[in-house]
Amino acid sequence: MATENDPSAAPPPVLALIVDSNATSRSILVGQLREYGVTRIVQCTRVQDARNRLEHTVFDYVLCDQYFGEGGYSGQTLLDDLRRAQLLPFSTVFFMVTSEASYAAVAEAAESALDGYLLKPFTPSALFERLSLARLRKVHLRPIFDAIEAEDFESAARLCVARFEARQPYWLYAARIGSELLLRLARHDEARTLFEAVIAARALPWAKLGVARAQIESGQAARAVTTLQELIGEDASFADAYDVLGRAQVELGNFSQAIETYRTASGLTPDSVVRLQKLGMMSYYMGDRETATKVLSRAAILGIDSKLFDFQSLVLLTFAYFAENDRKGIERCMADFGRVLERHQGSARIQRFTTVARALQLIQQRQFSQAVESVRDMAAEITSSSFDFEAACNLGSLLAVLAVTSIDLSEGEGWIRAVGMRYANTRGLTELLANACNLHAPYSEVVRDCLPLVNKTAEAAMAQSLAGDPAGAVQQLLQQAERTLNSKLLDMSQQVLLRHSARIASPEALQEAINALRTRVGSAPARAILGQESDRRPGGVAIRSRNAAELGPTPNAPGGSDLGEGDDSVPDDPMEKLRLRP
Repeated sequence: MATENDPSAAPPPVLALIVDSNATSRSILVGQLREYGVTRIVQCTRVQDARNRLEHTVFDYVLCDQYFGEGGYSGQTLLDDLRRAQLLPFSTVFFMVTSEASYAAVAEAAESALDGYLLKPFTPSALFERLSLARLRKVHLRPIFDAIEAEDFESAARLCVARFEARQPYWLYAARIGSELLLRLARHDEARTLFEAVIAARALPWAKLGVARAQIESGQAARAVTTLQELIGEDASFADAYDVLGRAQVELGNFSQAIETYRTASGLTPDSVVRLQKLGMMSYYMGDRETATKVLSRAAILGIDSKLFDFQSLVLLTFAYFAENDRKGIERCMADFGRVLERHQGSARIQRFTTVARALQLIQQRQFSQAVESVRDMAAEITSSSFDFEAACNLGSLLAVLAVTSIDLSEGEGWIRAVGMRYANTRGLTELLANACNLHAPYSEVVRDCLPLVNKTAEAAMAQSLAGDPAGAVQQLLQQAERTLNSKLLDMSQQVLLRHSARIASPEALQEAINALRTRVGSAPARAILGQESDRRPGGVAIRSRNAAELGPTPNAPGGSDLGEGDDSVPDDPMEKLRLRP
């Protein structure tokens, strides 16, 4: 009997996916692939069906049509969503099939980290040649992806930079991967330098977008806005640029601009689950409940069973239905949460979401005593390390609902002040939390008043340090951080201690106090984000090692096509050229 290591063992079959709404086109592609021995071919007529298939199956080849008549769907949007959720392994060759010969369509496809595009009509020999060339690129880049598989990102970055500098085959693609690795390693200046070198060699939109992303990561959101506005001026249809621009505007607290940016991005790709959620969330926080309801309900219809869906969207949709007194809408959301909980029984995050939605349903049903009791239980978690910024926003929204419903909750303002002092670290975070409470304006003002208080505390401590008392500054920051659980104040105490440890009598004791408090403070976002920002490296290539691939998408590491393994050589046998699995 042949074993796995036996050369006589039968090679694994090649698996292909064809996504095309036109039956004739699908038939032609099936015939052409079978001509080269591909026997396992899955066909999908809709983008939604293809998305579900790709979430659960690794294909060797995907041939996807660019345009679908139904609902304005597009292959480009499918590709974007798969990239963000890291659902497209490096082992998969993804080709866009299009009848559009315009530069915009071709450029967008070619720069989306896919393997290429096919312009209809094409011959069987042309198809096979293009697929073989795509395979060859994976072969050339094998050392880079071997290093990524081993999670040796430093070596992988060096290999990418060396290939770029030597102008070896696929040097531009290597530069793209290398810049992503440098961003992951927090070497933002080096990443920006590499992006700028690519621009100097060949002015590619993704490289300019990378400069903006590096600027945001290094705390230069305002400069990133300028970079992005110039890029959009050159190509107003570059959807990824709007994604990054919206992120920068949210971070700066410019929500009115951000909502228009997200509206434009969603208009360019109307079936993108991720972009619909961004627009819907921003609409909710800006008080546009009508748009929030429309957009978030569409996102739920398209992708609630998808890994691309963020269940915070379902929470905000419940709030939107509540504002419209839509009992049936709330019931649908509760039914959805019931199904979600069955699939994610151990998720504290989804359990918390369900509790918020249930409290809204109780208020809508005028079961006020039960609703208030539920809110009190949530507020009791404010000082817990697991109570994050997202939970703070949802509690703020819920307390605002209670206030305008004329439910007397004397502790409400104190709870709002507590979450404000804990999370009002930047203008963007403060405005996002304040807007979550915008149904009751006094609560929003309480949150906004917290940022000057946090900044005043920080400034006083820094002045004490400059006056020659760094130990006192650290102690003052620690005292205030312990009272508020504010991560910004705790981080500042760490910075002062590290900078002046030689001038402090007992730095070890202070370091122990910082470490102990950090467990209580938990994690807080450094920048304002919408939902769980797992998504999001628009315009980038997601770097995923073997372990990460087995565990699923990595938080805070969204972006382009996933990077996995290649093969050492290109065999002479045609079927071996097409086969991607080892």
